[in-house]
Order: sequence, then C-alpha cells, then structure tokens
Amino acid sequence: MSPKPKPGVLDISPYVGGRHHVEGVAEPVKLSSNESALGASPKAIAAYQSVAHGLDIYPEGSAKILREAIAAHFGLDPARIVCGNGSDELLTLLAAAFLRPGDEVMFSEHGFLVYKIAALANSATPVVVKEKNHHADVDAMLAAVTPKTRLIYLANPNNPTGSYLAHDEVRRLHAGLRPDILLVIDAAYAEYVRRNDYEAGIEMVSSFPNVVMTRTFSKIYGLAGLRVGWAYCPAAIADVLNRIRGPFNVSVPAQRAAAAALADRAHVEANFAHNEKWRGWLTAEIRKLGFRVDDSVANFILIHFPKDKGRTAQDADAFLAAHGLILRGVAAYGLPDCLRLTVGPDAANRAVVAALAEFAAKT
Repeated sequence: MSPKPKPGVLDISPYVGGRHHVEGVAEPVKLSSNESALGASPKAIAAYQSVAHGLDIYPEGSAKILREAIAAHFGLDPARIVCGNGSDELLTLLAAAFLRPGDEVMFSEHGFLVYKIAALANSATPVVVKEKNHHADVDAMLAAVTPKTRLIYLANPNNPTGSYLAHDEVRRLHAGLRPDILLVIDAAYAEYVRRNDYEAGIEMVSSFPNVVMTRTFSKIYGLAGLRVGWAYCPAAIADVLNRIRGPFNVSVPAQRAAAAALADRAHVEANFAHNEKWRGWLTAEIRKLGFRVDDSVANFILIHFPKDKGRTAQDADAFLAAHGLILRGVAAYGLPDCLRLTVGPDAANRAVVAALAEFAAKT
C-alpha cells in the first residue's frame, strides 16, 4: 500500500501559465499572461530594494505593513483584510476553509481555472454554468443552486473573456442565495474598470456576512513576480482565513513594494490610460482584419478565429510565435477557437496587428 491523495486530487489538471519561450526565437514578446504593459512603479522597485538588508528577519506575521496601506488607501478596516501569496492563495484558502467532501462549487463556463482546482482539491464537486454571450448568466447560476451548493466564485471582470457583470446583476445573484453560501468576487482586474454600473465588491462585503472580495497586485500594479494579493472579508471569515494561512505568507520586500505601488497613483493612472488607448486600438484594428474580437474592460482582448484549415486559432498561434509574438491559447477555458492577447507596450501592439494582417492575407 502506498499513500493515496484524497478524492478529487488526481482529477486535477495542473494549471499551466502563459508561455514565455519559443524555440528558435531569442527574445520573444510575451503577451500571454496579462502582465502590466508599463511594468512596476519605480517607487515599488525602490521600496523592494530598500529592505534588502533585512532578509534574515522574519516578517511580522499578519502582513501589517500591507494591510494598513490597503486600509488607508480604500478606507477599510485593516482587521478585515487578509493578504496572501497572490490572490490565488486566498481563493484556494477559502475553498480549504469552507468546503466539505460532496459540497458543490459553482462558477461560470469560462471562469478562472483555479476555481475548479480548488474545488477538486477539497473533494468538492465543480458545477460549471453556461454563460450567455460570454457573460456570466445570473439566472442560470441561480437555477443551478442546490442544497449542496456551498461556494460560488464570480470573476468580475472575467478572464479570459474580458466581460463584466453590472453591480445590479451581482447583487441580484447574491439576493438569490442562501445565507450559508459564500459568494467570492474575484476582482483581479477591477483597477481597469471605470464604469458607472461596476463595483469591485467592497460595498457588498461591508453589507453582507457571506461575501468576500479578492484583489491582486499582479495586474495594473505590475508585481506579478512578487505574488501579492489581498481579500476583504467579513470579520468572521477573516478570522477563519487567519487560522489556516501560512504565518509568514507575504514577505517584507513584497509588502513594501506593494504598499509603494498602491501609493504611486501617477503610475497607476499612466497604466490605466495606456490600457484604455491600446485596448481600443487593438480591438478596432483586429476587427478590420476580419476577426471577431469581444468587447473587454480588462487589459486583454479575446480574438476569435474560424475553424477553416490554415486559419484556426492554432494556426494563428503558430504563425505569431514564429514571428516572436506569444499569445495565450485558451482551449483549457473551453474556447479552442480563440487566442487571448494581453495589451502590451506600443511596439508590441503594433507588431501583433502587423503579423495578424500578414496571417490574414496569407490564408
């Protein structure tokens, strides 16, 4: 007899991130992971470097430096903020804390792959709900609720579709749930959305005991390599997460860099403006080439390709890679005919459009 994992674990397909290497291409342009086009704030880099002399000292266990910076920035209670090694850690900790074998975990059809992994890792049953025009369908989600439903993940905005639900729809979803169902709003791309009908989730967490919002410093703040995320929670849920998370799960350099990135509003505004300009330009230019591109509010767009031989998403991916441009295939998200393109620096954006024009003309 050998050790055996609990039920569900061997059903997990390991998460695979965006490619960063192309055989035969020395310096490819990586546009596959939704990383910041402008990189990290110089102030964040300086803050990171400033604590290099203290690498031999453990962090204070509660991530107090970062929690207090986040609380001051957003006007929140720091005791209700839990920081993590990326928001991925917090999403999985919530599953570990609240799921029992046989419970059901709901998420939309093209939701983040970590949701299914978190469910299976805790011997729970993933329930995938069909979307409507690549938007989460509130009516379908409510219809899928059963006595076994215990947790719902809602990516808002959603990756890889770039769509979002208006705050009225999110509140309607919550209103239809039992009080013992936990609604987790994954707002990783919230900083890119400035629409009157959008809210990231702070207000709902403040109002309800069964809503959690998660955020990340990997996107607009450009700190993907440091792995820093945070959750705003009802006090009781923050208490639960603090009982099971690692005691030193966010390093001091990461906390200092994240706090400085949060305070550098000029860098965030520059990143936002760059994204607004180039996301619109990429969408319009690629549509002119005859490809369908979904509307997006995030820092990426979803491009659809036909099924015709020589014109498929796989064909386009290979063609672009040969030109040193790495996009993200999203077949694992149930979108085999699409590629996801991260908004990149100016030259990279122009290079992608030029290469796609060549691909379209060739095929």
